[in-house]
Amino acid sequence: MDAAAAPQATRVLVRDDIGFKCQRLFQDFLERFKEFGAVKYLEPAKELISPERCTLDVLFDDTESFNQVLATTIVEEYYRVYPYLCQAVSNFVKDVGNLEKDKKCYVSFTDVPIRRKLRELNTSQLGTLTCISGQVVRTHPVHPELILGTFICMDCNAYIKNVEQQFKFTNPTICSNPVCSNRRRFLLDVDNSTFVDFQKVRIQETQAELPRGSIPRSVEVILRSEIVETVQAGDRYDFAGTLIVVPDIGALTLPSAKTEIGPKNRNNDQRDGLSGLKALGVRELTYKMAFLACSVTNTSSRFGGTDAMEEISQEAMKKQMSEAEWNRIYEMSRDKNLYTNIVSSLFPAVFGNDEIKKGITLMFFGGVAKTTEELTSLRGDINICIVGDPSTAKSQFLKCVADLSPRAVYTSGKASSAAGLTAAVVRDEESSDFVIEAGALMLADHGICCIDEFDKMDPKDQVAIHEAMEQQTISITKAGVRATLNARTSILAAANPVGGRYDRRKSLQQNILLTAPIMSRFDLFFVLLDECSELVDNAIAKRIIDLHCDNSDEIQVVYEQDEIIRYINFAKQFKPILSKEAADLLVENYTSLRQKTGSGSGKWRVTVRQLESMIRLSEALAKIECMDEVTVKHVKEAKRLLQKSIITVEQPDVDLDEGVNDADTGMDTHDPFFAEASRSEENDKAPSSTPSDETSREVPKKKLTMSYEEYKNLSNMLILYMRSEENRAESEDDNKGGIRKSELIAWYLDQIQDELDSEEDLLDRKNFIEKVIDRLTYHDQIIIPLTTTTLRSKDKGDDLNDPLLVVHPNYVMDLI
Repeated sequence: MDAAAAPQATRVLVRDDIGFKCQRLFQDFLERFKEFGAVKYLEPAKELISPERCTLDVLFDDTESFNQVLATTIVEEYYRVYPYLCQAVSNFVKDVGNLEKDKKCYVSFTDVPIRRKLRELNTSQLGTLTCISGQVVRTHPVHPELILGTFICMDCNAYIKNVEQQFKFTNPTICSNPVCSNRRRFLLDVDNSTFVDFQKVRIQETQAELPRGSIPRSVEVILRSEIVETVQAGDRYDFAGTLIVVPDIGALTLPSAKTEIGPKNRNNDQRDGLSGLKALGVRELTYKMAFLACSVTNTSSRFGGTDAMEEISQEAMKKQMSEAEWNRIYEMSRDKNLYTNIVSSLFPAVFGNDEIKKGITLMFFGGVAKTTEELTSLRGDINICIVGDPSTAKSQFLKCVADLSPRAVYTSGKASSAAGLTAAVVRDEESSDFVIEAGALMLADHGICCIDEFDKMDPKDQVAIHEAMEQQTISITKAGVRATLNARTSILAAANPVGGRYDRRKSLQQNILLTAPIMSRFDLFFVLLDECSELVDNAIAKRIIDLHCDNSDEIQVVYEQDEIIRYINFAKQFKPILSKEAADLLVENYTSLRQKTGSGSGKWRVTVRQLESMIRLSEALAKIECMDEVTVKHVKEAKRLLQKSIITVEQPDVDLDEGVNDADTGMDTHDPFFAEASRSEENDKAPSSTPSDETSREVPKKKLTMSYEEYKNLSNMLILYMRSEENRAESEDDNKGGIRKSELIAWYLDQIQDELDSEEDLLDRKNFIEKVIDRLTYHDQIIIPLTTTTLRSKDKGDDLNDPLLVVHPNYVMDLI
């Protein structure tokens, strides 16, 4: 063989008989496979005539039912026969579309039955068709990729066409001209080369697949052509394709190991020689595995998924369910006690705390997200914060929610940074471009983000989630990257009070280290108190013992968790609107709550966000009943929950016996007038003692308590009357200057005389109002008792028993 013929002999292509046979069978399948009497893939192939489309979606089960041998070959030799399958699609499109020129078309297999976990991927799956699932944590920008290059020889101007590129820029091995031996000097003809869109994404194991104590595995997925830009960080997808081996460009671009000379030998002052290839500066050629995807589908549509899944119709959902599942949903929707039954069935391992369970249940359903005419987004997700003492099942609630919702992400506030919660801008190790890596809020998009130890977050990190909690977006401006990312998630936070225990004498803001902007973004606050109660403690102990003894049969639930998840997925499709009566009641409730909170700096401020919270809670209640309209009943329950979670937490119940003693009155017990008055009072009581009085004194005294709201209302009533009397006395030039305690008591009893049924009620009310006045006088110091300066002991005693009362001149009445 002469030298001129030698290069020509090296360019003889080897015919792949298996590939051509698969091409013929697959084209035969496209032409002959029928469904409902018509060729199934005829119409989809005609759509590929347009320049925007180039991929034909083929259901793998159709291929398997048509030819089992073809389907087996595609699975086992996918990477080998893939170019031939694409050529079969191109020929089929050319035949049905009457194309004058060849068009490069691709095939995409959907519903591949062979599934693998990321931890199961190894070299045995190289080149085979498989399906993997994972959560997208990083997306790269779209780049053009050269797949078939046309080159011009710079020596003889010959054209070398269709030079296949293997994941890197590949020049022809030799010029196609037999008389030209050029092997290096080639110029790429861009106009006649074939490019395709190319995107890399990184997926990670889901929390359910991750073994305890292990770092999540991740793999890079290569997307081409029409499936680029179809995924976003945070979503979970199924990727069908094959595992391939590509050069590790990141390792190849690292600087070479420098040649180093060993240290001097101390004995003979000679240098050691070089050892090993690394010491000579030779780099190791490294490879890595990547996944070449041909189709992308959503893993699960539960609790949303993506925008396309949110708009799914009820008829489409019915097709995805069996008849028994659909009938069960219908039965649940007809249940009159559905709200209560779902609440009792959601957290069977946690005893009590029904209000918190109701709030979390409404968080699962959520409100209705809206967009105004100015394109302002109003969130429909509900944020909840649980504050309480240690050992009150706060973390248990978060763990249950994280296990129940497939889109939930559990994290700890102390161990999370601002970038870890929102998103981070990192540099790609291969292309040196900056890419966005999703944080916890992005990964929980359309789901729930459970943040434990919320109070221990750094204040800078708390500020980072302001935008995500209200606008449900994350804005990033860093390293030349300006992006607005979606974080459409509900936040369930757990926080411990300052000092470890919740102090009922302090307000909610004084008990937790959270700023006012963060607190206003939570729809519901729940406070868990570790109080001693024999009945409750006994029930909790029995429930814990049952769990440890695995006596789950004794815990009765109405609905199973799978049924609840299915019902939530169905009910979330409803978009209830406010009725006229419900809208009027919302306005009325907001106005009354706004007036009650007042403008005190130390009090909880009801703002417009609480009005929007009531709207979201009302819509969630309507969704539970699968109603298209929010009624008055839903608004009343939403207001009750809001008051239960926020307003009543503001102050504890008022103990009228607390602090009203000799020390709190401010009277000097060493004062001779006080001592004489006390002795005279004891002498007056002594002769009147009877055996019946002795018996009555042995009975323990009943503790007088009242709610903080009732106490404030009653005190405001007394203060208003006292100020009116002071103003009247001032206008009439009365030197009295106040009102006697007995006169104030008589006025109050006269106001409530219609509520008194007996003399015993009168005495109880008289004792009750006396203690309220004493608390206002000696504990709150709102009322000032005036005493005379006369030296007569009788007058002094009168002032002690029936003092002259005036309102403190600096007191500003607070209408709660």
